[in-house]
Amino acid sequence: MNPLRAVVGVISILLVVGVCIGLLAGVNNGGFDEEADEDDEKALSTTSKTVAAICKQTDYKHRCVVSICSTARNKSATPLDFVKAAINNTIHHVTLAKNNTANIIGKDVKNSTQKMALDDCDDLLQYAIDELQASLSAVDNSSVDTIQDGQAELKNWLSAVMSYHHTCLEGFANTPLFKPMVQTLINSTHLTSNALAIVSGISDILSAFGVPQNVNANQTSRRLMNSGYASPTWMSIGDRKLLASRNNANVEPNAIVAQDGSGRYKTIRAALAAYPKNLTERYVIYVKAGVYNENVTIAKDKVNVFMYGDGPRRTIVTGNKSYKNGIPTIRTASFSAIGDGFMAKSMGFQNTAGAIGHQAVALRVQSDRAALYNCRMDGYRNTLYQQTHRQFYRNCMISGTIDIIFGDAAAVVQNSLIVVRKPDPGQKNTITAHERADKHESTGLVIQNCRIVPDQKLFPVSSQFPSYLGRPRKPYSRTVIMESQIGGFIEPAGWLEWICKLYLNTLYFAEYSNRGEGANTSARVEWEGYHVLTEIKQARRFRAARFIQANQWLRTTGFPCLLGLKND
Repeated sequence: MNPLRAVVGVISILLVVGVCIGLLAGVNNGGFDEEADEDDEKALSTTSKTVAAICKQTDYKHRCVVSICSTARNKSATPLDFVKAAINNTIHHVTLAKNNTANIIGKDVKNSTQKMALDDCDDLLQYAIDELQASLSAVDNSSVDTIQDGQAELKNWLSAVMSYHHTCLEGFANTPLFKPMVQTLINSTHLTSNALAIVSGISDILSAFGVPQNVNANQTSRRLMNSGYASPTWMSIGDRKLLASRNNANVEPNAIVAQDGSGRYKTIRAALAAYPKNLTERYVIYVKAGVYNENVTIAKDKVNVFMYGDGPRRTIVTGNKSYKNGIPTIRTASFSAIGDGFMAKSMGFQNTAGAIGHQAVALRVQSDRAALYNCRMDGYRNTLYQQTHRQFYRNCMISGTIDIIFGDAAAVVQNSLIVVRKPDPGQKNTITAHERADKHESTGLVIQNCRIVPDQKLFPVSSQFPSYLGRPRKPYSRTVIMESQIGGFIEPAGWLEWICKLYLNTLYFAEYSNRGEGANTSARVEWEGYHVLTEIKQARRFRAARFIQANQWLRTTGFPCLLGLKND
């Protein structure tokens, strides 16, 4: 054993046992003493240097110390053991939260909207458990020398877990169940934040253990790539060329959907229901021209689905569900993609609820490593829900009014057209509304080399309907618009505050090398969180290759992609 690591382990044993006993006394029925976090710094000062190093980056230090106490007693514990302890503890409390949610559901909830929200929360927490278990498996399959290699992958999964918590709570906004649900989720939310912080600070943790730093940090490790959640390897070079071509004539589909009966299936849902069990290859669905009025969901167990149509104006999936009709936003989507590795090409997705429908999603994407090419998303409020994980859009058209693109994904939209429509009287248009809720999340929205223009109906009266590049829906909202053409209808201030001017100091909004009448930043907002990037090195962190690890998975889709900046 490394002598330094042995010394650190002995010190941990001597210093942490008494502290753990005291801290654990504050844990009641699987929960935490809610006031204990006020003594965070004191909690760290009385622990070992190892525990302090692991927990110093976390926002809920007392909870962090409690979660790794038993591990700290083990003199042979490695950094991976501490990471696993943090994730295991999070799994435990998310499971408790899920069970408590089930108990609330068990009560006679007569309000249909609340019942739907409870059901959605149950599903979301199960997704959270699944992704936490995937994270744990990935750490198990790593070594001290390779754990840094999988940092991006782990942060991707844990960021999704954080998003699921907040999406769950949003379903109960302005209802009597909101406060009970906050209490139900508080422990698991804080522990997820801590796990994210620990993974983000893995370099410091390794240093505390005297482990040499890996010069290849932030590269996806081979062990993680074999975990079952990594990028698809089933596409041949020939397939990729076909997918990138303007037509799909030579792509052999597993299923053909046609309303006129010329295919095997008349509905998209029927084609998805035929998805083979234990499939190890891609599942290709060709949807012939037509308007498909059906709410479609690609379930979590249906991975690597590639769906293509005859063009975004000819093959259209449509629906009209809306929040105004008592349906939670997450359920309003005409098309939802949950299974990992989803790809779509030459398809249209729309929600026809109109401006009066409030939140009405055309497309919701939860899938990791999702890629869409030559697709069209039409709606009004909340058109494109980029819910979680890594997503890529190229040569697409996206239209809407308020919070057109929203969610908590790590997403890049390239070479696309964003059309701002005419809203209802008195409303203000906002193109983006990112929902990053925790500063350790790896999520954000990057709009690169796109055109932002007004709809023809908005253009003559655009002065009556102020339009902005975006607003923050969560404390650490992150949106970057770069190398894009911005129309002059955008307000000189550029960005709109959230209710009561919340989050202006914690958000991250940035613009880089944009052009057009609306790209002038001289009169932009003066928020602490707003930035005008003037040097290419400042913008490089938002390249697709780095921000969504596109060089690791996007090439396999065959879709064209700019991995860097235009002037790199």
